[in-house]
Amino acid sequence: MSPESPLCDGNTAGFELIETLRWEPAEGFVRIVRHMARLEASARALGFAFERPAIEQAMVRSVGGDAPLRVRLALDREGRANVTIQPFVPLPPDTVWTLAVADTRLDSADPLLCHKTTRRDVYDTARAEFSREAADEVLLLNETGHVCEGTITTVFADMGSDPFLTPRLACGLLAGVLRAELLDTGKATEAVLTLDDLRSARALHVGNSLRGLIPARLV
Repeated sequence: MSPESPLCDGNTAGFELIETLRWEPAEGFVRIVRHMARLEASARALGFAFERPAIEQAMVRSVGGDAPLRVRLALDREGRANVTIQPFVPLPPDTVWTLAVADTRLDSADPLLCHKTTRRDVYDTARAEFSREAADEVLLLNETGHVCEGTITTVFADMGSDPFLTPRLACGLLAGVLRAELLDTGKATEAVLTLDDLRSARALHVGNSLRGLIPARLV
């Protein structure tokens, strides 16, 4: 990558690349191939060192037992991997998340939005606009009012016919692992979505690789 690339300047300092995924005793790391592919692509694009065997060894050493785990992998610029785990607590089967819309906007021209990093100020600001009681998840729009994503999830709209619609990457959002899987399997397709589209949808879901698809509704 050219030294003049916007992804090679000082804006890449001071943060880490992250992957958050689930480990199951019988299955291992869920969607691990996709998570590692995204991590490597981001590392290459942003000039981070990346040694797959060392990263995978750090992950394997961190897990075990007979219960599902939430695994968070952080990779620093020198390629050092830090893995932390927590018990994974699934949502009740009848869960429907409430969605609010933030005043905080994303800038679709920001080249870092498609990478999962610890640079989360804009998402934290959006989340802070609503209490946990007021909204389970908060959606962000971009500067033109198009729907981008939730603070920790991808948005999927069921407009009454297959497949689901999900915002285009060009709108300014994370290249989510669950999103990529649904696109690759034909269960979702990209579209430019507005709030009116979400309001008129037959059903809404948000989701990520950790939890899968979660039914949702706007409030």
